[in-house]
Amino acid sequence: MNEIIRKRKSIRKYDLAPLDAGVLETVRSRIETLVPLCPGINYSVEIVNKTKGIFSVKAPHYLIFGSEEKDVAYENIGFIGQQMDLFFSVSGLGSCWLGSSKPEKASGLPFVIAMSFGKPAEPPHRELPDFNRKPPAEISEGSDSRLEAARLAPSAMNAQNWYFIAENGNIRCYRKNANHPLGFIYDKMHRIDMGIAIRHIAEESEDFCFSKEADAPVRKGHIYTGTVGSGNGQAY
Repeated sequence: MNEIIRKRKSIRKYDLAPLDAGVLETVRSRIETLVPLCPGINYSVEIVNKTKGIFSVKAPHYLIFGSEEKDVAYENIGFIGQQMDLFFSVSGLGSCWLGSSKPEKASGLPFVIAMSFGKPAEPPHRELPDFNRKPPAEISEGSDSRLEAARLAPSAMNAQNWYFIAENGNIRCYRKNANHPLGFIYDKMHRIDMGIAIRHIAEESEDFCFSKEADAPVRKGHIYTGTVGSGNGQAY
């Protein structure tokens, strides 16, 4: 497994001093090389120094992710953003997805989610036993070595509201139906989380492809997102 996946952690305490200009330029360069899950969706990634929100994490910098409203748009942002999360971790920096933070002012495409980043003021990595994750049997069935990478992915409130079915080299991806009074908010986060987990699967895939099968099996209480490795569906 990708070594950084095995030790990444969400950082919530930072050295509040701004990063050097050279480091920020490296971050901007990495943003330019991001690979989307669905190439047909317009998105944006902006670096800002402030956000607002009741539970906002104090950090020297933030990424602001925006996207056009489109099918699989939030999954696409999760997939893109997790590339930055892993990049920060491997670079010795820290980052954290922020579901309750917002930019101070709107600009460009509709805002989706924020991510803090900077020099960590706490240990930047952890050991594998320190991960608090559901056992494989609760979130997946079938055998595929990439499922462990998905299991270790971060999610909102560590809810891990996903389910994976591995069969014949393919992985079908489902998210829990957000049966909640604030279902539209929970559904958005579940979709972002799914994109994050799919990025972890992509990190472990030699030949990654993602498509949607017209006849994918129904799983009670879940919504089918798409299939990794399937050539039988409609590619995004």
